[in-house]
Amino acid sequence: MNRTLNVVRLQLVNKQTYIWVPLLVLGGSFAISLAIYAILASSGVTDTVYGMGAQAPLWYFMVVGVQALTLTFPFSQALSVTRREFWLGTLLTAAITSAILAGVFIVGGLIEQATNGWGINGWFFVIPGISDGGVLVTGLFYFSVAMLIFVIGFWSATIYKRFGSLWLTVVLVGIGLLLVLMLWYIGSLQAWGQVFAWIGRQGTVGMSLWGLLLAAVLSATSYLTLRRATP
Repeated sequence: MNRTLNVVRLQLVNKQTYIWVPLLVLGGSFAISLAIYAILASSGVTDTVYGMGAQAPLWYFMVVGVQALTLTFPFSQALSVTRREFWLGTLLTAAITSAILAGVFIVGGLIEQATNGWGINGWFFVIPGISDGGVLVTGLFYFSVAMLIFVIGFWSATIYKRFGSLWLTVVLVGIGLLLVLMLWYIGSLQAWGQVFAWIGRQGTVGMSLWGLLLAAVLSATSYLTLRRATP
């Protein structure tokens, strides 16, 4: 366990990747969104305005997942860290930073609700249908999304390290084709109503748990690939 925690310390040596850049992306997106809300309010728009800029730091976590392997894995091997310890320590680091980001979204949402959208009815952190479930549900949702996106980046990087860019491209294209085929199949059965009804029954908590399950599956396969990857 101590060696796993040492991997966490190793990853957090580069605080720019894990902490400062995600917060900078979030702060920049928030400032731009707030400026747009103010412009709309000054123009006489009184309708509720919801921005989508809160997605920005979540998508950046895919870059963090890639860099967690490409920048740190070779150095960890030089320090005689086992691949299992590196894998566990990296996922623990991702969980910590995802929890921090979820906490920022919770606090931001509470402030937003207390000020009625920063006094101009503009909403950045609060998303209808997600924030309605309360603090714990909101935190679980953002934590699961951040973890899933991080793991997708990490999983892609392990394939690149093990097989190279050609096979990474083949895998990604193959996944894209499978998704298109799945969409076609659902459409051919005229089953979109049932699909949306199933998603509605899951709710925010259910979809968050499904996201964590997918992240766990991708994490397990990334470990199998990492075992044979070269630094």
